[in-house]
Amino acid sequence: MSMIEELFGSMVFNDAVMRSRLSPEVYEKFMHTVNEGEELDKATANEVAAAMKDWAIEKGATHFTHWFQPMTGITAEKHDSFISPADDGSVIMEFSGKELIKGEPDASSFPSGGLRATFEARGYTAWDPTSYAFVKDDTLCIPTAFCSYGGEALDRKTPLLRSMEVVSDKALRIVRLFGIDAKKVTVEVGAEQEYFLIDKKYYKSRKDLTYCGRTLMGGRPPKGQEMDDHYFGAIKPRVKEFMNELDRELWKLGVVAKTEHNEAAPAQHELAPVYSNVNNACDQNQLIMEMMKKTAQRHGLVCLLHEKPFKGVNGSGKHNNWSLATDTGINLLKPGKKPQENKLFLLVLAAVIRAVDEYQGLLRATVATPGNDHRLGAHEAPPAIVSIFLGSQLTDILEAIEAGEDYRAEKMPEVETGTHFLPHFRKDTTDRNRTSPLAFTGNKFEFRMLGSNHSITEPNVILNTIVSSVFDDFADRLEGAEDFDSAVIEVIRDTYKNHKRIVFNGDGYSDEWKKEAAARGLLNLESTVDALPMYVEDKTVEVFTKYGILTRAELESRYEIMLENYCKVINIEALTMLDMVKKDVMPAVSSYTAKLADNIAKKKAAKVKCSWRLEEGLLEKLSYHADRVYDGVARLEDAVSSIKVTGELKTARYYRDVVLSAMEELRIDVDEIEMNMSALDWPYSSYGQLLFDI
Repeated sequence: MSMIEELFGSMVFNDAVMRSRLSPEVYEKFMHTVNEGEELDKATANEVAAAMKDWAIEKGATHFTHWFQPMTGITAEKHDSFISPADDGSVIMEFSGKELIKGEPDASSFPSGGLRATFEARGYTAWDPTSYAFVKDDTLCIPTAFCSYGGEALDRKTPLLRSMEVVSDKALRIVRLFGIDAKKVTVEVGAEQEYFLIDKKYYKSRKDLTYCGRTLMGGRPPKGQEMDDHYFGAIKPRVKEFMNELDRELWKLGVVAKTEHNEAAPAQHELAPVYSNVNNACDQNQLIMEMMKKTAQRHGLVCLLHEKPFKGVNGSGKHNNWSLATDTGINLLKPGKKPQENKLFLLVLAAVIRAVDEYQGLLRATVATPGNDHRLGAHEAPPAIVSIFLGSQLTDILEAIEAGEDYRAEKMPEVETGTHFLPHFRKDTTDRNRTSPLAFTGNKFEFRMLGSNHSITEPNVILNTIVSSVFDDFADRLEGAEDFDSAVIEVIRDTYKNHKRIVFNGDGYSDEWKKEAAARGLLNLESTVDALPMYVEDKTVEVFTKYGILTRAELESRYEIMLENYCKVINIEALTMLDMVKKDVMPAVSSYTAKLADNIAKKKAAKVKCSWRLEEGLLEKLSYHADRVYDGVARLEDAVSSIKVTGELKTARYYRDVVLSAMEELRIDVDEIEMNMSALDWPYSSYGQLLFDI
């Protein structure tokens, strides 16, 4: 067995470990719970807990924690040791089924959007047996859901688990109409993760990176990404060492980290895992982000996961690849060699088209963050207008169905390389479109709008929910149809005709597309503040409550949490900018201009012929911008301190329209000062150092 095979999953209490450590009867009961959703009895839970504890201790664990995903955007842990006192004064190592199944963190200290008052502290973590436990940092981590005393979801996992059950149930209604004897349909997801790596010593010199995760000021270096030489370029040795260790750490945790490469911007990179079921994929993506940060620290680096850490170069996104598969091994989004004859595929494709069109605003809202507002539509990421890319072949097939015509497939030509030494190969049926928010890419949909530090849970909850709704409607129309094949074609035809406006195969960056999208009636929700109200629209509430995935109260709480987060993020950024400018930039430029004035005076007093044009020109320019910075600081201070609006949405609009605007104006002059000052006198590491000095 190779080193990698021995390493992979070595810190995971996976199926192979359970088979070896549980009795056959207990293992069978446990798997029945996983597959059928029935509650474990006390005796079985105790045996699973004992086996899990013994295995974890062998792996070096001394503590256990219920590992959950509150609405903070990161994972949470409360560690308890395995030790319990014995009568003779010693300790014994214990872990009961009760401790495995239920925990009790403080619910009022996490974002709840009004679901919990400060004095209402009780909350529960509940073991998710469908997600493997693992050992990390000498602690047994047990994936759990997190809910309030009243059972309301306070986390991201709970609605995901609910949506997984619903989409399986509704998809089964469809596949069984085609004679497929499936018992379960699983959402399969692969999340490509982009990130920046910078040297720790430069990171530490910048308060904006420390407090905000992005630079709030910084002049552009002479070179950015315009040469396209970083993308897929040779990986620097220091970065390669980081990637190698990251792979090993992720493999231990059962994460199939598969692909790694340099991304488009300097210091930017990407990691892509192999697909897994959506629950594991969401857990694993949280682990990927955590391990990236920890591993980088050990190499004297810092991993930045902000959507837009540097102005003027590409921001970082996360591509959520989404598909559906039956337990019989059928990918419902695989077209096959003759997609025009694959009615099941075309029906599922039509369902996604309709779902995305009907809930385009909600999909935009699920990727809405203050950081992502800087990235979307900036010729580096999809625009804020949601559309679907299908490619020419699938579009032509659907157009033919709509017109009631036969589709005539053209044989794809071979790619001619111009030399006999290289192999000839057939073209794919369609090109790719990197400007598309939601692109069909062979056998899946790639949702490309997510920001780098975004949890993939929420977008998948929404995709699962809205597609389930359409599946339900399709099944109602098709069940009992006298001529099933004709009925399927009619559903596909009607759906495409009514929702084809969402399909766009062109350049999403162009101004023409904005005009065309408006003419089609598509939404252009440019900012987070525009998008978030989609969470509490009547039709959103209706679809989520219909399937029991989120109640109205839970949706409203998420809406309030995200609005509050938007305001807090910008407030922190504004205060950080003021701190940097008042304590560092203004003293630096004052000192430097004083030097210039002193030099001018000394040159004038010198009894030699000399010029002071250089100092005089710089002094005049820097003094001009310094005065503007002084006024800009006053405007920003006033903007931050003068917030008198009431209501979360009005406050968020104020931060977007007034505070952010004041910050952007102030940055213009600060950056101009940096570009004209001596590097020795500037208090912060430059963009050139941050992006190129690794």
